[in-house]
Amino acid sequence: MSRKAVSMRKAREILRLKHEVGLGVRQIARSLRISHGTVVNYLQRAETAEVTWPLPENLNEEQLQNLLFRSQRPPEEARRALPDMAEVHKELRGKRHCKGITLQLLWEEYRAEHADGYGYTQFCEYYNRFESGLEPVLRQTYVAGEKLFVDWAGETIPLAESHNMAARQAYLFVAALGASNYTYAEAFENTRLACWIEAHIHAWEFFGGVAKITVPDNPKTAVINACRYEPELQRTYEELAEHYGTVIIPARSGEAQDKAKVEEAVQNSERRIVAVLRHLTFFGLADLNVAIRKALSTLNERPFQKMPGCRATLFAELDKPALLPLPAQRYEMGLWKEAKANIDYHVQVDWHFYSVPYQLANQSVEVRISLRIVEVFHRGQRVAVHQRNHQRGDFTTDPAHRPKSHQQHLDWTPSRLVNWSQKEVGQYCGQAIARLLESKPHPEQGYRACLGIMRLHRHYGTERLESACQRAVVLNACNYQSIKSILATAADRQPLPLDGQTAPSPKISHENLRGQGYYAQAESATGGERGGINI
Repeated sequence: MSRKAVSMRKAREILRLKHEVGLGVRQIARSLRISHGTVVNYLQRAETAEVTWPLPENLNEEQLQNLLFRSQRPPEEARRALPDMAEVHKELRGKRHCKGITLQLLWEEYRAEHADGYGYTQFCEYYNRFESGLEPVLRQTYVAGEKLFVDWAGETIPLAESHNMAARQAYLFVAALGASNYTYAEAFENTRLACWIEAHIHAWEFFGGVAKITVPDNPKTAVINACRYEPELQRTYEELAEHYGTVIIPARSGEAQDKAKVEEAVQNSERRIVAVLRHLTFFGLADLNVAIRKALSTLNERPFQKMPGCRATLFAELDKPALLPLPAQRYEMGLWKEAKANIDYHVQVDWHFYSVPYQLANQSVEVRISLRIVEVFHRGQRVAVHQRNHQRGDFTTDPAHRPKSHQQHLDWTPSRLVNWSQKEVGQYCGQAIARLLESKPHPEQGYRACLGIMRLHRHYGTERLESACQRAVVLNACNYQSIKSILATAADRQPLPLDGQTAPSPKISHENLRGQGYYAQAESATGGERGGINI
């Protein structure tokens, strides 16, 4: 049996499964063990030839073949040279994809080799015919004001330093609305979190509103864990979205079709902005962004090729009326960190200590750090807010956070610390603890140092700690570092200094030290001369 007869029988079966059984293209292909492109091809031929189901009873295989192929003249590819469209497709979409390659460029290269080759229109027709046989692509319909796509462009823009002309790179942020393709672009000095957040704020203010859904890629500034099903968002980025009333839905990792709009916007920005500005020299971001705004305006007002209007007119008609309003206040960026309140009910932030309600002592909290304020949260509730202070080692304490009575709801009190030190170590340790607490504006600020002194007895013993505290009291050096230094250098074993005097230096004996007698013998041997040195 000929292959042609087998092919026609499959053509008949394709029509039956499609119109009678109602199967889809891929189901038919699996059932007949042929490619889905072949199924599409036969169905398109049947539609062109107006072949309907059921077929006439007297229609044989040869007649069906004539119906399906009668309108097909011998392909012109046999008469003219035509490149391998699979290779053309690889150049545009596949492994050898390179930025800037277009169908127009590939056609120009083809005509350079084949002067009598096809024109651009026919070249595109053959490519589109080839591409239509590939796997179908979902055509997404975008609702006005629904989605904003954001990403960093792959191309950077050089900035020159005025003093040595050494170039540094600026990074281009691009945002595009789904329905109108209206585009925003701005250059930043890096792609870190602060610039990422600022870029979103500027984009929303440029559009004059906020889209309901924001679709980023998966950078660490947006997504901590790029899980396909439950991506974990960066806390600050999530907070930004809550402030502006949008929701963050990251694109699936490796799925470019999820953010095709911004991919196209990035490509247009690289062609219409980066490429246009390539011959200009910029010494700062301000000058660069002025030039970008002019080029961006040209891009948004550039007429569409296949439909009337431009991005700007379509934005005014579709997206702008549907956007959510901007909030009354601009978002102030804040960084989040986990911390633990110590027994002095203070948390450490950048080496400064901020108070929380004393009931939270020894409990875990979350701290939000912005440019001007520090906020502390416990179980989602804000429990403290302070003006940010950059003084290292200092304390910022809200009086309302201190207990009204140190005997209620709080075990650690100044009196307990003093009593414990006197009972467990001795009176001098108690005096040292008392003086340390008295030296602080609030006694609670000395709790950490007191705990440190109390723990020293574990290593040095009670007797040595009491002796060190006695020396610290005499020298008026009642702090943790001084007492620790006394123990570390064994100064607690030396005699105490008398009133108004310093402690005598210990006598050191060593075979390499010549001592006072050596110089007396040397002077008598030389007759008291000083070796010719005039003093």
